[in-house]
Amino acid sequence: MKLVDHHCHLDFPQLAEDLTGVLARAREAGVGVIVTISTRIRRFPEILAIAEKHANVYCSVGTHPHNAHEELDIPVDEIVRLSSHPKVVAIGEAGLDYYYKHSTPEAQAEGFRRHIAAARQTGLPLEIHTRDADEDTARILEDEHAKGAFPAILHCYTGGPDLAARALKLGLYVSFSGVVSFKNADALRDIAKSVPLERLLVETDAPFLAPVPYRGKTNEPAYVVHTAAAVAKARGLSPEEVATATTNNFFRLFKKVPRPSASDTAAA
Repeated sequence: MKLVDHHCHLDFPQLAEDLTGVLARAREAGVGVIVTISTRIRRFPEILAIAEKHANVYCSVGTHPHNAHEELDIPVDEIVRLSSHPKVVAIGEAGLDYYYKHSTPEAQAEGFRRHIAAARQTGLPLEIHTRDADEDTARILEDEHAKGAFPAILHCYTGGPDLAARALKLGLYVSFSGVVSFKNADALRDIAKSVPLERLLVETDAPFLAPVPYRGKTNEPAYVVHTAAAVAKARGLSPEEVATATTNNFFRLFKKVPRPSASDTAAA
């Protein structure tokens, strides 16, 4: 195993329609563990079924900020209960998205804080979605951290240097998707260079945001190899160094996931 894709959406039609092929191509690319991410708790059984069927696939439980207003009736205790399943290894994704504002900022903030509480209570990492909401995201993270530490990742990072710095100060990890490979992403590559290697993760967010040379096509977990290569180039490291570091970081953060043997990965 070389790499992990800790954030993708295997239940989305673009991937679900060829799931056998998607997983086979990931294995061939050296992607040994995949975490498929929940966007609606009411659809959690679909996510869990995928994880239960495949040995090297795990999942999260949570509500995307786009859908926050739809699931504010789901209490923290229910998120915690669902997370007790052996295949559930993360909380979320949750956070703030002010680009689309499908939910009000108030609903998103309430949902975000509930998921933080679940991460704090369970010790599972929170997959944080944040877009065009750097200051409010940082403020909520700092406010909640003062109540007690919790593990978390700023996933698919596209924010500015200030949010990254404030999150790192709280002990969070920062993860980069295929966006870091885009031609106009120099500012983001600068942030990728500044994140301490021991706090760095890579992901696909598939089926979205395919990295160069697949930009504009359906993304899939196998392509995390190209994201890692783009981060490596930005940092002046070899792809192997970034693969080793990010995989070790994953297992340090996602403590519930056992590190698979070579035979486990081949049989998945």
